[in-house]
Amino acid sequence: MHVVAIVQARMGSTRLPGKVMKDLLGKPVLTRAINRIRRAKCIDEVVIATTIKPEDDAIAALCEGEGWQCFRGSENDLLDRYYRAAQAFNADVVVRITSDCPMIDPEVIDKVIGEFLSLRETIDYASNTLSPRTFPRGLDVEVMTFEALEHAWREDNDPALREHVTPYIYQNPEIFRLHQAANEVDLSHHRWTLDTPEDLALIRAVYSHFGNDRFTWMDAIEYLDQHPEIMEINSDIKQKTIE
Repeated sequence: MHVVAIVQARMGSTRLPGKVMKDLLGKPVLTRAINRIRRAKCIDEVVIATTIKPEDDAIAALCEGEGWQCFRGSENDLLDRYYRAAQAFNADVVVRITSDCPMIDPEVIDKVIGEFLSLRETIDYASNTLSPRTFPRGLDVEVMTFEALEHAWREDNDPALREHVTPYIYQNPEIFRLHQAANEVDLSHHRWTLDTPEDLALIRAVYSHFGNDRFTWMDAIEYLDQHPEIMEINSDIKQKTIE
């Protein structure tokens, strides 16, 4: 069973343009995220899925320089980009991770994939983002069968939903068998995703403290618990919703 992590990345961003190439302790945000993702033991292959727009040539060039697999597809139809990338790399199981999560944790990735694989005969999709959320925002992992992704690609006719890849799956539990990978303690009040300058300031503060990208998510929890002033940096930021 070929488990492929597909990491969406593009230069366009309404609130923080070029965010995935912003400097994070001397390397691009995207590099930090991929370094962490590649440490997950349950992933067989990592693919960066960017767009065919000229502005995303920078992402393709970084992939080439680092020796990463890169797929280029539609800018706004992310569901199509994911489906075609999964098809191109012969994925049996698709892991969706976004590049604006440079604190993504291999242990959390392996937890979600592990639960999916152990329940493979009875579920189509597993995630730690299903309600009620218990993990920090920015540790988001979605795992699905290629068949579930293909079903959504074929049946979802809403451009607004296709831009977010998976809503057709998790909004239709009568069609798809869903599983929530939950944490024992609710830590969803933490925001570690990168969408604004405030988010970047918090993430840079965490990285500066550890001096590398090998810290665990629980290391970060401990540090932030001890330094609540760091958490205040982006405490007023509201997550964009699917319209």
